[in-house]
Amino acid sequence: MTRVAAIDCGTNSVRLLIADVDSAGLRDVERRMEIVRLGEGVDRTGRLSDEALARTMAALDTYARRIDESGATAVRMVATSATRDAANRDEFVTGVRSRLGVPPEVISGDEEARLSYAGATYDLPGDVASPYLVVDIGGGSTEFVLGDGVAGPAAVRSVDVGCVRITERHFSADPPAPAAVAAARADIESALDAVCASMDAASAGSVIGLAGSVTTVGGIYLGLPAYDAAAIHHCRVPADAVRTISDRLLVAERDERAAIPVMHPGRVDVIAAGALILRCVVDRVGVPEVVVSEHDILDGIAWSLTT
Repeated sequence: MTRVAAIDCGTNSVRLLIADVDSAGLRDVERRMEIVRLGEGVDRTGRLSDEALARTMAALDTYARRIDESGATAVRMVATSATRDAANRDEFVTGVRSRLGVPPEVISGDEEARLSYAGATYDLPGDVASPYLVVDIGGGSTEFVLGDGVAGPAAVRSVDVGCVRITERHFSADPPAPAAVAAARADIESALDAVCASMDAASAGSVIGLAGSVTTVGGIYLGLPAYDAAAIHHCRVPADAVRTISDRLLVAERDERAAIPVMHPGRVDVIAAGALILRCVVDRVGVPEVVVSEHDILDGIAWSLTT
């Protein structure tokens, strides 16, 4: 058995998984998440802000201590959409290396999607129909992977729509005006056109939804009194419920969204955009439900450290 540490640094959050991995599977030792909004303003400025970098490095200081205390023997950090887009990503790389002893791997959207697929599909229940369309809704981008669960990914596409990017582009008012919602939906639909041009998304037997926007929708659907990852993992959210929840979040005031028991404070400002992306995917693909997974790119990164 090997103890490994995987870090996923995205546009909105930085997450840590410390796990024991062997031929029988992956066992969590610790999972942590901090909302750092690393990609705040990147779509507009092309740079990582000083404030965003400071928040991210503070979180990594904490993670570095936990990794050292855990005795993990291998560490891999993957950095995704925000750092792909930033002109000053060298500053980010230097800060990460000084804290973790390894550089962040600024991976392509396609590689991000493959890692997400590996993490999301290894423990799916047997009654989840294939082919699987794995949809990872991040802050700056959304990754789509179509695969049959046996041969692995058959088609991969990453598009630059995510909950932070859509919020910053379109939702200047809170709640957003109907015209802003229509513009955001048009942006998302254009991205889905590109996805459907590169894969037969409508052939999917199941949509497997990943990341915080999707898991929050799952928690809202279940009516949980607090966020419960075990209850949310592999829950099934009917398509009509996705539409209802999206509509509710788009008209809710900020205080109403913040009062939802499963809502992480760092998602309050971007959840309406994230739920809208999920709703557009459900409408386009035509599946009856979304299977929600708490396992995602972090698990894929952990697996990759043993191969």
